[in-house]
Amino acid sequence: MFRLGSSLFITVLGFAGAMAQSTATPTDPQIAHIAYTAGQIDIAAADLALNKTHNKAVKAFAEEMVRDHTAVNKKALALVDKLKVKPADNDSSRSLTAAAAEKRQELLKLSGAAFDKAYAENEVAYHVTVNGVLETTLIPATQNGELKSLLETGLKLFTEHQKHAEQLESQLK
Repeated sequence: MFRLGSSLFITVLGFAGAMAQSTATPTDPQIAHIAYTAGQIDIAAADLALNKTHNKAVKAFAEEMVRDHTAVNKKALALVDKLKVKPADNDSSRSLTAAAAEKRQELLKLSGAAFDKAYAENEVAYHVTVNGVLETTLIPATQNGELKSLLETGLKLFTEHQKHAEQLESQLK
């Protein structure tokens, strides 16, 4: 279990580190890409959980992640289309994607209660990190008012996700 926990810690630090290492303030197209990528990663993790778990609480949480992150990402895509902005790939979104791929490989090796616990732990850590980056970096750096508003709405929703993930994690101990 230590290996999984330390890898989770490295995954979280990888994203936070990529944000901290960037000396330049991210642009709105970069911010849009980071936010969309973060949503897609959580949808993929939830899809994995839906395929692996037999736990009703884990399944319900994963369904909520798919529903909510899909809805926010659809709004984000509609907004960037409306604004004629092309989301820009960047070190932060690449770091997120790489860390998620590594975590997915670890989760694929687990089953049953071990999978459920690791998924819930990952969801807590992921939401803590993403919410922190949204609050301290992405929202303050966003120039477009509509994008900023969407990110602020997303942060409120994702803060609720974090609370739900923490509750799920405590149920699975």
